[in-house]
Amino acid sequence: MKAVVCRQYGGPDSARLEEIAPPAIRPGSVRVQVQACSASFASLLVMEGKHQNRAPLPLIPGTEVAGVVIETGEGVTQFQAGDRVIAGVQSGGYAQEVVVPQQTVFHMPEQVSHDSGAHFPTIYGTAYGALQWRADLMPGEFVLVHGAAGGSGLAAVEIAKALGATVIATVGSQAKESIVRQHGADHVINYRDTDWRDAVLGLTDGRGADVIYDPVGGDTFDTSLRCIAPDGRIIPMGFAGGRIPTVPANIVLVKNISVIGVYWGYYFGWGRHPVAPANDARLRAAYAQLFDWTIQGKLKPRTHATLPLSEFKTALRMIANREVMGRVIMKPQE
Repeated sequence: MKAVVCRQYGGPDSARLEEIAPPAIRPGSVRVQVQACSASFASLLVMEGKHQNRAPLPLIPGTEVAGVVIETGEGVTQFQAGDRVIAGVQSGGYAQEVVVPQQTVFHMPEQVSHDSGAHFPTIYGTAYGALQWRADLMPGEFVLVHGAAGGSGLAAVEIAKALGATVIATVGSQAKESIVRQHGADHVINYRDTDWRDAVLGLTDGRGADVIYDPVGGDTFDTSLRCIAPDGRIIPMGFAGGRIPTVPANIVLVKNISVIGVYWGYYFGWGRHPVAPANDARLRAAYAQLFDWTIQGKLKPRTHATLPLSEFKTALRMIANREVMGRVIMKPQE
């Protein structure tokens, strides 16, 4: 099979498309023929050796795939050959085939395309888990989403709206402002020409945002602490801005706020601690809800560009240059 292989850390330029043997099937796992996989900022970090999950070399990057089950391992009960699925993988997604434990594979309705499905395993899952499970978002609350035109941001905007929130989004250009409005944001602030802290306070009658979804970190996180509502929840779910911020405990105390961590890999069993068996039903219900919202038109995964897997360097450079609104999808079978 063809796969993107990194034999040393160093980013996209250190990797190449190779012809390698397919991975062996394992008990409790399924083999998926990958029809679509997502290029992501996380993959850039993995390829540079900077991600918190430092994968051993050689490695195949990629964590989100959609495709068709072509083989099942011993003990698999939930899938059979021919099933249309999405899957979250710790690594290995940038390939024509991937072998995945059935616990991180989910049925995908016929109404959802493979290209759209490849958005769901981590970015839509993370946004749902963060806003519904961890932040306990309630209808009518104000949600502030940073980096709102990126894949993670658009997912958060759409899910917050589906949960009944009023969404304030920050972006860095007029083009991104238009896209974010199309995906449901009630208010959009261009941080390049507006003091977004004052704008958030103005939109909330001085109270601040109830929930803040922050994939940027750095100065953005610091300023968010100055426009969060009492009893508010801030979710630092990424650090695209480069600097990992620290949390002043006095602000947490005085403003009565919660800082909520969300690592979706934990729910997939990628963490250091085993996950309770009940987690499987919870995850499957979450993805069923996400796909129901998609069929209803509440979620509209935006594919910025579609490229063959052979152009993975182009896809990842687009992300590094912050050109992408939504996701870049790669097609391993082309």
